[in-house]
Amino acid sequence: MLPIPQEFSISGIYLPPLLVASGMALALTVASVRVMDRYRLSRYFFYPPVIPLALMVIYTVLIGTFIIGS
Repeated sequence: MLPIPQEFSISGIYLPPLLVASGMALALTVASVRVMDRYRLSRYFFYPPVIPLALMVIYTVLIGTFIIGS
């Protein structure tokens, strides 16, 4: 069984794994939305304002599962 991290220590401050995953997901979401806006890809979606929220959830789940969970 793989050990699941209980908390992360950054300069003596303990952070829960979900907070670290969501912080990384926020950075990836901002970068993805900027690229989509730059190349005008958001016009192909039905309701573009929901796309950053959906990307944030997808990135948080993927980072939490594959990077932090392993």
